[in-house]
Amino acid sequence: MSELKTNKISTNDQNNVAIDNALGLKSYTTAQMNALTSAAGDIIFNTTEEVPYFYNGTSWEELASSSIVVSSLVIAGGGGGSGSEGGGGGGAGGYRNSYASETSGGGGSTETPLNIDLNTNYTITVGAGGGSNTSGSNSEFSTITSIGGGRSGGGVGDAGTAGGSGGGAAGRGSDAGGAGTANQGFSGGSNAPGPLSDDDAGGGGGGAGAAGGNASNKNAGNGGNGLSSSITGSAVTRAGGAGGSTQNGTPGSGGTGGGANGVNSSSTPGNGTVNTGSGGAGRGHPAGTAGSGGSGVVILRYLTADATISVGAGLTSSSATDGTDTVVTFTAGTGTISFS
Repeated sequence: MSELKTNKISTNDQNNVAIDNALGLKSYTTAQMNALTSAAGDIIFNTTEEVPYFYNGTSWEELASSSIVVSSLVIAGGGGGSGSEGGGGGGAGGYRNSYASETSGGGGSTETPLNIDLNTNYTITVGAGGGSNTSGSNSEFSTITSIGGGRSGGGVGDAGTAGGSGGGAAGRGSDAGGAGTANQGFSGGSNAPGPLSDDDAGGGGGGAGAAGGNASNKNAGNGGNGLSSSITGSAVTRAGGAGGSTQNGTPGSGGTGGGANGVNSSSTPGNGTVNTGSGGAGRGHPAGTAGSGGSGVVILRYLTADATISVGAGLTSSSATDGTDTVVTFTAGTGTISFS
C-alpha cells in the first residue's frame, strides 16, 4: 500500500488540503513508465525527459506547456542585377531577427520571439534569389515575412526597384535607388549624372545593415554591408548588397555578407552568395545577362528539452545543437513544420 508522508497537513475554510512540504511524484524512466499498469488520472515524473506525465486512460501524455518559444532569423532572396549597361547592384533580401539582443535590418531592433503552439503546422518558405533583371522572392516563417531584395536599375535613367533592401539605380541619370523596407533593409544607392555617351555606374544595392553607396562620376557605388548573427552558435554575416557596375570607371565592391562585386567593361557579373540573401551584380558594358541574387535562409532556435521538430516534404533543412538549444537551418523550398 502506498503511503503519503508529510510533516503537516491542514485544511482551510474552502475544504482544500494544504501540504507544507513539496509533493514528490514517483519517478520513472520512459521505458518504466510505458511498462506500468495504469489508470486514468495517474501522474508520474518522467526522468528521461525531465517532465511530468499523466495517464489519460489510453496513453501517457506530457504534462507541460502547450507552446514553446522559438527565436528566428528570416532572410529573403537577394535582388538580381540589371542586364543593361551601367547596371546598379541588386539589393539584399529583407532581414528579420528575433535572436538574443541582435538587430534586424534597416536599423531595426530585435524582434520578439514567437510563441509556437505544439502539434500545429506552421509554414516555412525560403525565398529564391532573383535572376537577371528580377527581384528576389520573400521568405516566411509563421507570421514573419521578409521581403525579397529589389533588382537593380540598368540603362539610361532607370531607378532600382524597392524591396527588403532597394536595388541601386542605373548609370547616366539623376535617380535615387530603390527604397528598402522598414526594419528589414536600407535603400539602394543613386546613380551619377553624366553625358549619355558615358555609361556611368549605378550605386550598389542596399544591404541589410547599411545603405548602398552612391555613384560618383563614372565610379560606381559600393554595396551596403550585411549584418552578423550568432543564432547558429557562430557569428556569420549575411545579406550584403551588390556593388554597382560601370563601363569606364571603378566598379563598386560588394557589401560584407555575400554581396557580389560590381564589374566594368565586358567582365561577367557575379552572383550573390547562396543562403545569405545577398544581391547580384549588374552589367558594365555591353548589355547581357546579369548576376543573380543569393537565395535566402530561415533559421530557428529553441530549447531542445521543450520539443521535437517535424519537417514536412518540400523543405531542405539541417539540424544541430548548441548548448541546450536545437538550431534548424532551412536552405530551400516551402512546406510545413510542427513541434511535439
